[in-house]
Amino acid sequence: MPATLPLPLSTPSRNLVRLTIVRGITWTGFLVAIIIGIELLHFDLQVEAVIGVVVAMGLINLLTWWRLGRHWAVTHPENLLHLLADLVGLTLLFYFTGGSTNPFITYYLVPVTIAAATLPWHCAWIIAAVALLAYTLLLFAYHPVPQLTQHYGGETLNLHVLGMWLNFALSAGLVSFFIYKMAHALRHRDQALSHTREAALRSEQVLAVATQAAGTAHELGTPLSTMAVLLSDMRKDAEANEPLRQDIDLLRQQVELCKSRLRHLVESADRRRMAVPEHRDARDWLTGVVQRWLVLRPDVSHRLAIADQRGTPWLTVDATLDQALTNLLNNAADASPDDIHISLEWTADDVVIDIRDRGPGVAMDIADQLGETFVSTKSKGLGIGLFLTHATINRFGGGVSLYNHPEGGTLTEVILPRSHA
Repeated sequence: MPATLPLPLSTPSRNLVRLTIVRGITWTGFLVAIIIGIELLHFDLQVEAVIGVVVAMGLINLLTWWRLGRHWAVTHPENLLHLLADLVGLTLLFYFTGGSTNPFITYYLVPVTIAAATLPWHCAWIIAAVALLAYTLLLFAYHPVPQLTQHYGGETLNLHVLGMWLNFALSAGLVSFFIYKMAHALRHRDQALSHTREAALRSEQVLAVATQAAGTAHELGTPLSTMAVLLSDMRKDAEANEPLRQDIDLLRQQVELCKSRLRHLVESADRRRMAVPEHRDARDWLTGVVQRWLVLRPDVSHRLAIADQRGTPWLTVDATLDQALTNLLNNAADASPDDIHISLEWTADDVVIDIRDRGPGVAMDIADQLGETFVSTKSKGLGIGLFLTHATINRFGGGVSLYNHPEGGTLTEVILPRSHA
């Protein structure tokens, strides 16, 4: 069996790598500061407890590096747990080193900033709330360090420390809000640019296919006409040979069929270029497409299930969308002509068409490429049909997804935007 390929380094994985590096640098710096405080400044610290916290965080970092070497996907909840572990470690360290009087207390803003820049909205606010809660507790409960404590008039909580807390609360809220919004906007911009590049590339490929098809149709006209003339002459010479004449008549019919299909291709292309999309009830439209498809594929057994829902699922359709869905139905029939299940459902915004066959399914190594490039699941296929189907449905604002069904076969999901006629 082939060796298991490593998982691609997703964005959460990269974020966890960076978080591990930051953690290592941070706690190494804390360890150096503790040694300086004890040896040079003679801080009154609980050395065993402080060193224990540093060692515990070092072990967490080592375990994280080991975990990153495994072929396991990293998720946002896992990154959230790592940041919570950092907050717990910071809180324990600050508790034993002066609490809110420790000048490094504002380091709480680092995990808050990381969460705002890398995690979903609710996770970022969880980190901000936990950090603020920990800071608040350290105002009242901590092991004092005389060298860091300043008393004014015997007050247990001076205005300077209280001002630091208010500054932290305001900073944490602003950082969580604005950095999340900026990171969110950047991610959306990158996605939009990626989609734009993909759409431009797809349009270039569609234009190349259309140009090649037009040239091929023009070039095929001449040899077909030549074949028709030669077959007419051959038929005259074969009047006395009945079996040969019948064969020649069959060949003439096939040549005429090819010529008519080419004429129809050119005429339909002109009509489609001038045609205006129409609004159709998705139930009637799908039923008509399936009925026309069955004329071409009489060997197929199928089930058509239309959901019993309220409202009329209007769609904006034209002939190209009919052909796109017919291509998907043909793919299902080629995979397995028995018991093809076609279903139609709709929501407030979308119309969903599912096509399930009983074939061998989709190979995982090409699943992500289907419809994006000329890749086919058939031994003699070129992948052009599926590519053009994706391009057509995307032009209508929809999408096509292929899944391996848990019970076997392929599930093709077509999502089209619901129009309001």
